[in-house]
Amino acid sequence: MSRQPMPDDPFDPDNAIAYTRWRTAKLAAWPPAPEALVTELARPDRIGPAEHERMLDACRRTNLCIYRAPPASAGRNTLHAVAAAFGLVRRDGHLCADTDGIATLQVTRDTRKRGYIPYTDRPINWHTDGYYNPPAQRIRSMMLHCQEPAAEGGENACIDPEIIYIRLRDENPDYIRALMQPACMTIPANRDDTGELRAEQSGPVFSVDGVSGALHMRYTARRRNIAWAADPVLREALAFLETLLATDAPHAIRFRLEAGQGILCNNVLHMRTGFHDGPGQRRTFYRARFYERIAGT
Repeated sequence: MSRQPMPDDPFDPDNAIAYTRWRTAKLAAWPPAPEALVTELARPDRIGPAEHERMLDACRRTNLCIYRAPPASAGRNTLHAVAAAFGLVRRDGHLCADTDGIATLQVTRDTRKRGYIPYTDRPINWHTDGYYNPPAQRIRSMMLHCQEPAAEGGENACIDPEIIYIRLRDENPDYIRALMQPACMTIPANRDDTGELRAEQSGPVFSVDGVSGALHMRYTARRRNIAWAADPVLREALAFLETLLATDAPHAIRFRLEAGQGILCNNVLHMRTGFHDGPGQRRTFYRARFYERIAGT
């Protein structure tokens, strides 16, 4: 869903005044240290007002927050409770999700899942979730919750898409125009021996959400099974973006979640390093994708 640009829309590439005002406020509000994004939760099933406000403040500033709960709280019930506290109820029941719409991410031999990188121990490059979804199933927010970390590796990193937007627009506003083209990025249909699992999906990288008016980013750094429009400015923009992400991207937030800890975000760019499980230690994460943004952001 899209909307017509508003007079005060900072994401309209032709509105320099609104953009400058928004940019100044965005960078001024950026937390001075990553620890400001972390909230200690005594009981994730009963988030207190101060805890809720700290998490919400981090999400307003950076579109993400990290919570630390006691290891004993590890479990999908914690994900359910945290999501509900921030108005996230409509989960994306995708192909590999469990019956409750939550995916269990771990190395598996399940033939239905093993063809997808999140269910392996391989690294995952920068992406936003659901970049292959149709507009009616836009992923506006997501959560990752650690049940058990890997014996070695498995670090995550996140970047607020609004920061990437600023870097691209400051470099060349035409990059934003190219990345807002309605069919600049196409994900081919997903098929297996049974037929088509998901139809081909085209769309922009950057768009303005018609529900919230917030910036939305749809992107994957993968090189296979993706088609880009034949536009030289778009190619320049993608090369610049790829360089940003490959050279310790600005404002990247890097962390390794332990049992009971998790991330709540408005579908920010994220990645994962490769990892190794150990004897009796199997990296297990729960992931949920939602059609709503975090309430209050």
